[in-house]
Order: sequence, then C-alpha cells, then structure tokens
Amino acid sequence: MNILITGAGGQLGQDCCKRLSAIHRLTACSSTDLDITEPSQIQDAFTTNKPEVVINCAAYTAVDRCEEDRERCRQVNNIGPANLARQCAKTGCRLIHISTDYVFDGNKHIPEPYREDDPTAPLSVYGTSKLAGELAIREELENHLIIRTAWLYGLGSANFLKTILRLAIGNPGRTLKVVNDQFGSLTWTGRLAEQIACLLESELTGIVHATAEGFSSWHEGAIHFLRAMDVHTDIIPCSTAEYPTPAHRPANSILENARLKLEGLNKMVPWQQDVETFARVNREELLREAQAQCTT
Repeated sequence: MNILITGAGGQLGQDCCKRLSAIHRLTACSSTDLDITEPSQIQDAFTTNKPEVVINCAAYTAVDRCEEDRERCRQVNNIGPANLARQCAKTGCRLIHISTDYVFDGNKHIPEPYREDDPTAPLSVYGTSKLAGELAIREELENHLIIRTAWLYGLGSANFLKTILRLAIGNPGRTLKVVNDQFGSLTWTGRLAEQIACLLESELTGIVHATAEGFSSWHEGAIHFLRAMDVHTDIIPCSTAEYPTPAHRPANSILENARLKLEGLNKMVPWQQDVETFARVNREELLREAQAQCTT
C-alpha cells in the first residue's frame, strides 16, 4: 500500500513510520516538508507520490498556546484536514485522521467513558478546532476514518511522562504536585501505531476511539511511570484549581474503544502494561534525554 504520512515528525508520526515502513511504501512528511494548510503543497504531494491512503498526524497540539494563537490553531486543526479530505476525494484516496478526547466536555461521571456516538461539546480552542476538523472531513470525504485518542506519550517529542521524569531527575529533593482530579488513559504512540496498522487492513470508516484500556489520574500515572523507571521522588496530588492553565481541560477524558471491540479490531491493552513496557524498552534513552535537558 502506498501511504502518505503527514505530521511525520511528531511522536505518533515517528512511530507510524517505524511500524509501517517494513510492509508499506511510505512517504513521510513533517510539517516543514508539507504544510497541510496550503492546498497547492498537498496537490503537489499527491501528484508526486500518488498515495492510496493518507495518515494525518499533523496537528497544533499546544493546548494552552491555542487559546492565544487561535488562527494558526484553526488553520492546522480545521482547514488543514479539510484540504486533505478534499484532495483525497478528488483522487479516490482514503484518509485516516487523528483526533482527540478534547472534543468532549468531560462532564460525565467518573468512570463512565465516552463512546463514539456521544454528543461533543469542546471546552477549549484546541478542542473546538479539532472538532471542526472532524466535521470538515465528514463533509468532504466518504472514505475516511477518524481516530480519537488521548493522553499520548512516546519517544518522539515532549509529553507528560517525559516532563515528569525531567522534573524528578532535575531536582531529586523536590516534591512534585500532580493533578489528581482529571482522568484518562495514558496511551503509548507505539501501541497506537500498531492499532493503525491493523485498521489499514480493514475497510472501517467513520469515527473510532483508540486509547489504552483502563484509566488513571495524571497523579496515578506519574507514580506508576516513575516506579517503572526506578526513579524515586515524592509526588503528591493536587486539584485542577491549584494548577490553573489557560485552556479548560476535560475532567473525564476516558474513551471507550466501543467500535474497535464490536468489529474485533481492538489492539489496545491496559495502560499500566504499556507504560511498563515503554519504560523498560526505552529506559536508558529516556534517562539520557532527561539528564541532558537538566544540564542545559
């Protein structure tokens, strides 16, 4: 299969490239290689590479910065996916697009999860832009698959677990406060890439949820990760109110992989299992990176 990956420089894009390169023909484009907000660049990429499938991992994911940088957020998360969908419709190409839990308001009672058919009600500029991207794809292209995921971590770029590790190593005597009233499923980009590989072999269309099984608070997730890394520091819980941010985050980001399970396609595993595997396989690299950041 001939596949074009946009946003290939991010953590999910990198893991998709690693997972798919052995079995598919890939064209991997970072945001500097291909700006999805520019239709002419998309047309040139399609003309040159003639993809059968596009996997869109490109997104403006700096959630707090989106509150100020609204137009760029809209361009990347809304207009960009619309441009891709329009070009896919012209060429008969399938589009697999990565979306987010932030399309929901998070007001469901814990631990009730969000399913694919639940009403959307984003709280932030980021969530609103991602929902608009979903709606644009659905309007422009029939042959699409929108994958909503949440709480991603991997080797490729900054994320919550790497930040916690850096803070723990940078000041071993410091007590870290981590939010304990937001809940979701820490999801490894390596596992999500495996799920995408499976979905490439299916004809599934529409919206699916794909996160790790089970859920935790950020606080519980941080403790589990540092234990898996054999890094010791004091971590205490705090409330969202004690850690204010520009963007309003959902309190409940738990997604149920309902359609994947219904179709017998669910490859996701408990979050604890993946966090432990991620730590074990990448421990030395993660420690080197964290230590280097602490000395700069």
